[in-house]
Amino acid sequence: MADEASFRVRVTKDHLVFSAAHFITFNGNICERLHGHNWRVSVEVAGPLDENRYVFDFIALRDATQKIVNELDHRMLLPMHHAAIKVVETDREVEVRFEDRRWVFPAEDCLLLPVINTTAEEIAYWIAGRLKQDTLDGVAHRLESLSVDVEENFGQWAKCELSIS
Repeated sequence: MADEASFRVRVTKDHLVFSAAHFITFNGNICERLHGHNWRVSVEVAGPLDENRYVFDFIALRDATQKIVNELDHRMLLPMHHAAIKVVETDREVEVRFEDRRWVFPAEDCLLLPVINTTAEEIAYWIAGRLKQDTLDGVAHRLESLSVDVEENFGQWAKCELSIS
């Protein structure tokens, strides 16, 4: 009977939350004002049951997600691959430019992400990639997919789902 079923494990906890600032651009030349959110993260993996009758260990998934969330907490999130946002990092500070606007932040307060824009979608994609690389790759499992949800405001979620094969 279990061979015909589909199984998923989901982790969403009150402590899988991070407070971070960002801004995004859209429609080519519109740049939001700098602002912050109390972001929430949940993670789900899907696949068949293993010999222990698990899809994946809840605790391992929770702890891996918590480690990434902690990296994001109380940071200024900046995109490294945006065509119009220029980010220059030195030992002490990060300078950011968009058209005639300029911001300077202490380097230790910033997290430079390898994304095009610091949207909830891109942050979910980055978290999913980190989980896959740091936790799932090289582990004996038969997972089929990994899904990461990032909520930037109550009721506003972005989701990224990666196939894992």
